[in-house]
Amino acid sequence: MPENPFFAPSGLPYELPPFADVREEHYLPAFERGMAEQLAEVDAVASSTEPPTFGNTITALERSGRILDRTATVFFSVSASNTTDGLMEIEKVISPQLTRHSDAIRLNRALWARIKQVTTTDPEESWLLEKYREDFIRAGADLSESDQDRLRALNEDLSKLSTQFAQTLLRASTESALVVTDPKDLDGFDEAKIESLRKEDGTYVLPLLNYTAQPGLSQLTDRDVRRRLYELSVGRAPGNFDIAVKMTALRAERAALLGFPSHAAYTVADQTAKTVEAVENMLGQLVGPAVRNAKKEAEALAEQAGFDLEPWDWPYYSEKVRQARYDFDGAAMRPYFELNRVYRDGVFHAATKLYGITFSERADLGGYHPDVTVFEVSDEDGSRLGLFVLDPYARPSKRGGAWMNNLVDQSSLFGLRPVVMNNLNVTKPASGPTLLTYDEVETAFHEFGHALHGLFSQVRFPRVSGTSVPRDFVEYPSQVNEMWVTWPEVLANYAKHHETGEPMPEELVRKLKAAEQFNQGFETVEYLAATLLDWAWHKLAPGESVTDPEAFEAAALEAAGIAYPLVRPRYRTNYFQHIFAGGYSAGYYSYIWSEVLDAESVEWFKENGGLTRENGDHFRRELLSRGGSIDPLTAFRNFRGREAGIQPLLKRRGLI
Repeated sequence: MPENPFFAPSGLPYELPPFADVREEHYLPAFERGMAEQLAEVDAVASSTEPPTFGNTITALERSGRILDRTATVFFSVSASNTTDGLMEIEKVISPQLTRHSDAIRLNRALWARIKQVTTTDPEESWLLEKYREDFIRAGADLSESDQDRLRALNEDLSKLSTQFAQTLLRASTESALVVTDPKDLDGFDEAKIESLRKEDGTYVLPLLNYTAQPGLSQLTDRDVRRRLYELSVGRAPGNFDIAVKMTALRAERAALLGFPSHAAYTVADQTAKTVEAVENMLGQLVGPAVRNAKKEAEALAEQAGFDLEPWDWPYYSEKVRQARYDFDGAAMRPYFELNRVYRDGVFHAATKLYGITFSERADLGGYHPDVTVFEVSDEDGSRLGLFVLDPYARPSKRGGAWMNNLVDQSSLFGLRPVVMNNLNVTKPASGPTLLTYDEVETAFHEFGHALHGLFSQVRFPRVSGTSVPRDFVEYPSQVNEMWVTWPEVLANYAKHHETGEPMPEELVRKLKAAEQFNQGFETVEYLAATLLDWAWHKLAPGESVTDPEAFEAAALEAAGIAYPLVRPRYRTNYFQHIFAGGYSAGYYSYIWSEVLDAESVEWFKENGGLTRENGDHFRRELLSRGGSIDPLTAFRNFRGREAGIQPLLKRRGLI
């Protein structure tokens, strides 16, 4: 297939993938050729008769697999954002093949023998060499032949099950959607929202987003409709319970094979936390205060409702209490949060003020869907920095949640500048402007924090580019970027009425800030419950079986002291994509772990004048530009000037 667009680098600016030229039939041949080519490149390194050096071994490995990298990047980006039945079938075929391919490299004994002999005095090379050695050891390079065979089988089975979990959940989020025939059942939504849910057959369909407390629960006035929506949410994809049981058992067995008592211990050893005890110590400091706060909040909600609450009542009466206590109505803010203005006058404006970068839309460049927009990013001196790609809207073919991914990794080794992408899941209106909730605005700033981490990368090797850092560090820069959502100068620039252009009234801004700590008990408990559920599944010892996964869930939450009937985990096992199909297994704690660093950093910005170029340059130079090329906590200390403490986080969440 000489016309296959993956066989040569893209001719588009910044090597943006040529989405318009890619057809489904291109993927499998490109994967096959890419894997074969990389194995040949790796074999050349492993069989070399030259003494092993950093250049002929590590750099050579960094240069290998370009066709495979281009193919996999596009395939998994599109299959997450705009999948089809054809792509889902390809994923079932290719996922176990890619696992076998990775094992063929990292379990190559001749290659591992050469890597162990490499030496270098260059700091960046030394760090990368250490990463390679850790990768190979954790992949089983030192195991016996028979143990490696068992490891290959485990990895392949886990790959198949992960794909099955994700595809089952994607289908369930549509199949389990709330369907009503009478628009009166949707009372509480505005007319534009209701119209956006109407289908050709006259029904109204509210699809499920990928967490327990669906956004509609805070608005729908009919209690029975709220109950139906909630029960659909927590009960979706029941078949995934069995998949989760199988996956956690296989992960526990793999961990034991690699010398760890549990998958949690295996995972955390490669993170900034390092030990199970460190994670549990941090979580333990939060559980008690969070549950106490949630129970106090529940008392106020029950008083407002006048009856005993159920879980589907909490979001609705939380909004009622928020309005009564702070005279604050979240819905009143939406007219001031128009999507394009939020980005151009908010997200981009803050980045310009802080880092000096500017954005220009590239209408000549496109993505895999008409809703995708491409922006060129330039530095303050006019030099071109990279591309930012935005896909904001939900669709049935898109997985839930919001995320950032690299379409092109920055690397001076290849002379490549970054192409980074943000995906959101905002409901697209049937007509008129796209008005965001406050949570969706926060999400936009959060995901763009990841984008900045990728855009500012200034490293030599793709292995450590941009966001290639430990899971419990990667959320930190994105959480810091959330601070600019309500920063007065930024908010005043983007929070303007979509019809009149009038700025958001100061009174509404004041109420928003006054209510910032409201409902933090609920939010912290639902997050911690999910975190501790993840932890319980992945602390299982090899051979420790689970016969009733729902009973296991309940017992795990009870044992952790986080069982509270009114606040369920943000994700239950059956739709916990982060840990069963998203790379966060035994790692969901990373959000709160990163928030410790985030809260410290926000304090630093405030102490040093806030939104200034000097502050932005310091954060960019010491942290964002370094990617994974140095120890992440060293990068944090270089930025902050000291170790992080937990007090700023406790203060922020109202847990002191």
